[in-house]
This record gives sequence, C-alpha cells and structure tokens, in this order.
Amino acid sequence: MKADLKKELGAYTATRGRFDVVTLPPLRYLMIDGHGDPNTADRYRDALQTLYPVAYAVKFLSKRTLDRDYTVMPLEALWWADDMAAFTSARDKSQWDWTLLNLLPDWITDAHVEEARTTVAAKGSAPLLDELRVETLDEGLCVQTLHLGPYDDEAPVLDELHTRYIPDHGLRMTGRHHEIYLGDARRTAPEKLRTILRQRVERVS
Repeated sequence: MKADLKKELGAYTATRGRFDVVTLPPLRYLMIDGHGDPNTADRYRDALQTLYPVAYAVKFLSKRTLDRDYTVMPLEALWWADDMAAFTSARDKSQWDWTLLNLLPDWITDAHVEEARTTVAAKGSAPLLDELRVETLDEGLCVQTLHLGPYDDEAPVLDELHTRYIPDHGLRMTGRHHEIYLGDARRTAPEKLRTILRQRVERVS
C-alpha cells in the first residue's frame, strides 16, 4: 500500500475559520533557502526545479529498494523578513526570505537522499542541487488554520492569528511563519487554493 503521510501525521489537516493548537514531532525535510519575490525570483524557480526532482527520486528509490511506496508530500515553506510587516500586511515580496521544504518519511536515511541526489545530478537539470540539504525541524507547539483563496488574501487571517488568538490564549510566537500548500497553484483557480497557515508558539508562564 502507498503511505499517505498527511493522514498519518494528522497535523496536515486544518479547518477554515478555526485556529487549532497542535503539537508536532521533529520532522525531517529536504530544504533549500532563498530570498526574494516567489513570483519573479530566479532562485525560487531554481529551488523548485531542484526540490521536486530529488523528492521524486527518493520516492522511487524507496519503492524500488525498500518496497515502501508513499505519496510525495506537498510543498511547504518557512517565511520571514527583517520587518515582518513586509510579509503579513505590506506584502513587500522583494523583502521576503524563505526556506522551501518537502517532508521525508521517517524511514528515509541520509544515505537514501544522497543516492537520489546522485541520480538527479546525472540528469543535469537541478540547478541548486549542491545547496539542497536534509534538516530536522522541531516546531513542537503550533497554532494553525486553513486559508482558502489567493495567497495575497492571507493578511487578515494572519493579523487575527498574531494579534488576537495567540495572545488571548496565553501564547507568544516563536520561530518562523510556516505554510503548507495543499493545492497546485499552476492548476488551481486562486479562489480555490488551500493553504495551511502555521505558527510556532510557546506558552507564556
């Protein structure tokens, strides 16, 4: 059977109009860092053209050599800026920093990733392959919700999350804003895009 990590992990579902507090285990991801407008920056395009070939190479290696198939997880990203207003309200995308993520199953080792990297390198079509890394993200306690619609319409939801829900529930923000893209923006109408908005938090003593 093909494993569906979204269902197994649970926290890869969220509800529109509701904020949920979730606790995540440490998770391992393929990661690539960058800066700039995701709509226009060459580096963002190159990051995607590196991340997904490796993710699929790992999947096929797992199926072929380990007899364990799974669905490649959706694109995720951490976002931040020196002035977070550039992200949450002003939406000045030229100021954004980001890390693109793709979740790995827990049975995939660093050796499997390196083998997949070698396979992709032989094809010569992954421009940032040398910068791709595997890293564990330990977010722990988080608040998340589902946003339905264009990415640029997230600001009111983020404002409610940051300025009302989190402080009203005895929490404060730590870490970076995290988004999980449940739809393919290339094939989905903007008003139907589904995005999990996640913020790492800690309890105020």
